[in-house]
Amino acid sequence: MKSWSVDDVMTKAVRSVDAAASYRDVVDLLIENRLSAAPVIDAFQHVVGVVSEADLLRKIEYAGDEEPRLFESRKRRGERRKSRALTVEDLMSAPAVVALSGSSIAAAARQMDQENVKRLPVVDDLGRLIGIVSRADLLKAHLRPDDEILADIESGVLRPYVDDENTNVTAAVTDGVVTLSGRVDRWSSADIAERMTRQVAGVVDVRSSIAWGYDDRQMRGVHMGTGIA
Repeated sequence: MKSWSVDDVMTKAVRSVDAAASYRDVVDLLIENRLSAAPVIDAFQHVVGVVSEADLLRKIEYAGDEEPRLFESRKRRGERRKSRALTVEDLMSAPAVVALSGSSIAAAARQMDQENVKRLPVVDDLGRLIGIVSRADLLKAHLRPDDEILADIESGVLRPYVDDENTNVTAAVTDGVVTLSGRVDRWSSADIAERMTRQVAGVVDVRSSIAWGYDDRQMRGVHMGTGIA
């Protein structure tokens, strides 16, 4: 089973900008291409920052009010400084929050949430820009047809992880919701089937009614629960 990564959903034709570009150059780039932000790269395609509409709007927000206030927070001082910037180097947010090529879409989603960003430049192992992924891009996994999801579950979960017991387990998919049913020898096999199914791209939820004959949780050091006889 191939897990989806940022490489599967990212935009590869990325509009980037040089750190020496002017304020007006960036405004033109974002408006012309209907972008809300662009990665900033150096001569070697390394991502050194990101410049966004929010960065550019500081010039409007602080127009005519550029002198620092008493007891002003560090954040507000930084925003006020950006309002006087003329080049991308002084406008951009740096260092950039990026995703490494091959990162899972789940990891990218967590990173966006933790860093409170709406997009991530995707870089190779040398830090060079190869794409950009947005929140909307991460949702593309849930556009997969049910039959594709089912095929992945059967070939990537049931056969390799439930061993020879897969003939007793069946899966059905409706609008991304997976129903697992059947019977296996051990609780651990049922647990693996459910957990691995949840990792298949496009799966919204898993409802498992797999029964098992032998509860092997004690051997695994897991708290005993009620098995299904």
